Amino acid sequence: MQAERNNKQMAALTLAALGVVFGDIGTSPLYSMKEVFNSIHHPVPATPDNVLGVLSLFFWALILVVTLKYVSFIMRADNKGEGGIIALMTLAMQRGKPGSWTQRMLIICGLFGAALFYGDGVITPAISVLSAVEGLNIITPAFESWVEPITITVLVLLFVLQRRGTAKVGALFGPVMTLWFAVLAALGVAAIIQHPGVLVAANPWYAANFLSHNSILAFSAMGAVVLCLTGAEALYADMGHFGPRPIQYAWIGYILPALALNYFGQGALVLSNPAAAENPFYLLAPEWGRYPLVILATTATVIASQSVISGAFSMTRQAMQLGYTPRLETRHTSDSQMGQIYVPAVNWMMLVAIVLLVVGFGSSDRLAGAYGIAVTGTMLMTNFLAIAVAVRLWKWSPIRAVAGALPFIVIDFGFFIGNSMKIPDGGWFPLVYGILIFLLLTTWKRGRELLAARGAEDAMELQPFIENIAGGVNRVPGTAVFLTPDPDAVPHALLHSLKHYKVLHECVIILNVRVLEIPYVPLAERINIQRLPGNFAQIIVYYGFKDEPDIPAALELAAATGLPLEPMETTYFLGRATVIPKLSTHMVYWRALLFVAMLRNASSATAFFRIPANRVVELGAQVAL
Repeated sequence: MQAERNNKQMAALTLAALGVVFGDIGTSPLYSMKEVFNSIHHPVPATPDNVLGVLSLFFWALILVVTLKYVSFIMRADNKGEGGIIALMTLAMQRGKPGSWTQRMLIICGLFGAALFYGDGVITPAISVLSAVEGLNIITPAFESWVEPITITVLVLLFVLQRRGTAKVGALFGPVMTLWFAVLAALGVAAIIQHPGVLVAANPWYAANFLSHNSILAFSAMGAVVLCLTGAEALYADMGHFGPRPIQYAWIGYILPALALNYFGQGALVLSNPAAAENPFYLLAPEWGRYPLVILATTATVIASQSVISGAFSMTRQAMQLGYTPRLETRHTSDSQMGQIYVPAVNWMMLVAIVLLVVGFGSSDRLAGAYGIAVTGTMLMTNFLAIAVAVRLWKWSPIRAVAGALPFIVIDFGFFIGNSMKIPDGGWFPLVYGILIFLLLTTWKRGRELLAARGAEDAMELQPFIENIAGGVNRVPGTAVFLTPDPDAVPHALLHSLKHYKVLHECVIILNVRVLEIPYVPLAERINIQRLPGNFAQIIVYYGFKDEPDIPAALELAAATGLPLEPMETTYFLGRATVIPKLSTHMVYWRALLFVAMLRNASSATAFFRIPANRVVELGAQVAL
């Protein structure tokens, strides 16, 4: 009975993973093969040798990069069950010396990989939905002028609906994507039957022969072949939602065969009719099936886009928890699923960028020039972080770790060089976008560190302060909670409160929130309480980088130990710094101005920590940065 229940649970998780994890990589057949042979950048002539060589590259890229690297190796590097490049970064930084150059390099790798993920996150919906809607051109050229408006309409509707959450729609994701992959496989098999000789491309000799005989053209092809790998990072990033086994089972047992059959089918079609390279995916289908295929493909690309959008929301929350972005308004769209969130600022920023991409590039062919740089850049960063994990946590020797990662670094670097040829044709966009995001992340982190340092310069030790005021200050009924970044120093808000009101509450709590480099902290380990003289208490609240901060809920745990924390008799005191930028050697002036702008637009601590707004007192201070 238990085994049967486990099997049913595994089947349900595998079906759910089909809908959430594989949307991006599952829709790449829409444009990958077309971009190789019909690119507006550097098309590969559709000769038999070239077709077989490119097909072999597609097949072995899926085997080596996705199956061997991500599914078999990288997914072992889980941070308490969580995956993704930020989780991998925090894992790699464990057991390292804080502030060392290796730690700084790991942070740079992780943050730049995350920044490139945001670039990928705006390109994926644009190119996927464009590619799907462009199937109308194959049916009749009369639809050509409608492709862009229909694409923008679909994307706008998708982002407008984000605030409602994906719980209801998500139930359809698995069955729709199951159908999608079945259709991919069926279309491929029908073409392979007509030209079975195409299957010889499974021999890696054809890939090696193509690369050795084509030099510059081979690099151009690599820049397009990598499009079949878009979404590989999602397999690792979504591991925390489903666990590794459902993703591995779905990939090896269903997704990989369906993708391989479809790519071989497209290759068979191009072999028999080189003109089919115009759009080999849609030309695989009979004429009567192209309208339904456009509808199914558009639905699949919307699902793929939803996965990327949700991933951007989740990564933003992780970055907020780790202190790399300002606090942003975050809404929960499900009462039962903690991970389903909506971040309005990120949602609208992505929509604006995506619409500009669609309008600016106009077609999936042109947009393909911008795709790939972000994907390969993130994959490269993942390799370097995985080496650190292998050495620090798995106790591999550095030689073994580097030797194990070197083949993947060579492959990913080859893809990156291939995509670098497309920088003038649009590849600049994800690089510029990623650098801007990286700049925002690092500026915020550095600015917060400088603010903390300024505060530490004027800080007063807590213990001597308590001893000095003992019996000398009037106490009023109730409890005061002072949030502070340093629990051993007197909060500036407490000093300002004492200066203005000349009294202290009967019970004073110094509260510090710490985010650990693990996804979740168990409730039993949530708080640490230290009682101090003078009816003071020091509370440290611990969260993981995927936990939902909730200060009142944490204080309920503290109240169970006997602290007087009646909700209607508790006042929260928060400090709010007004930063005045100045010319200094610690942060260049323009970055200081950027930090000030980010600080002014950050969401309040009241909302972020779920503190009742009617129980909050904010006390401000000016700080020169």
